[in-house]
Amino acid sequence: MFLPVFHDLLKPQWLGTLTELKISDGLAVSELSRRLNSSYMTVKQHCEDLTKLGYLQRTRIPRTEIGRPEIFYRLSEKADALFPSIPAEFTLKMLDQIRQLFGENAPEKMLFQYFREQEEVWKARLSKGTTLLYKARLFAKIREQEALFIRCLHEPGEATIILRQFHHPLREIFESYPRAIAMEQRAMEAALGTRVFRETSVDTGNSAGHVDFHISL
Repeated sequence: MFLPVFHDLLKPQWLGTLTELKISDGLAVSELSRRLNSSYMTVKQHCEDLTKLGYLQRTRIPRTEIGRPEIFYRLSEKADALFPSIPAEFTLKMLDQIRQLFGENAPEKMLFQYFREQEEVWKARLSKGTTLLYKARLFAKIREQEALFIRCLHEPGEATIILRQFHHPLREIFESYPRAIAMEQRAMEAALGTRVFRETSVDTGNSAGHVDFHISL
C-alpha cells in the first residue's frame, strides 16, 4: 500500500487520513472524522497539516441539508509519491531497447511471460482456499504485499465480489503496453478459477479513478 518507510516516519493519524482519502476518492471532514473515530477538529487539523505540505487539496461542497458548505479534502498529485511504484522510466527504456534488439513483439512477450509466472505464484498461494470469497480476500492481501492498493468488497447475501484497485505500481507500463492489462486479468482468472470482469472508473477531477474487478459467486 504505502512505501514501507512511511509507516515509520508518518504519524499514525496521517496514515489513517491518507488511507481513507485514497479509498474513498475524497471526504468531507465530518465523514472522515466518523471513519477515523476521532473528533472533527482533530481530523481537520491533520488535514490542514497535510494540505500545507501539499498532499491534500481542500475545497468546499454543499451540504445535503441546510447549512454552510462542508470542508472537503482529497489527495493531491503530490500524494502519488507516497505509494509504491517501479522505476517506470528505466523499465520503459529497457523494454524499448528489447524491442529494438529483438523485434516489435519482444516487450509484450516478456510481459506475457512475467504474468504467466505471476499466475503460477498466485495459484500456489491460493491453493488452500476453500471458497471463492476466501480466495478473493486472500488475493487482495497478496496484491497488497505486491505494492498494490486494493480492497475486497462484499456484502453478505450479495452475489458479486468486487476487488477495488486504487493504485497499481505498473500503471505507466500498462499505459505504454495496454495489452498487458488483459494478460494480468487472464492470470487473475486462472489463479482464482473463475471469470473476472474489469471495469475502470475515470478520474473526473472531483473523484480519483479506480479499477473494479467483478467476480460472480
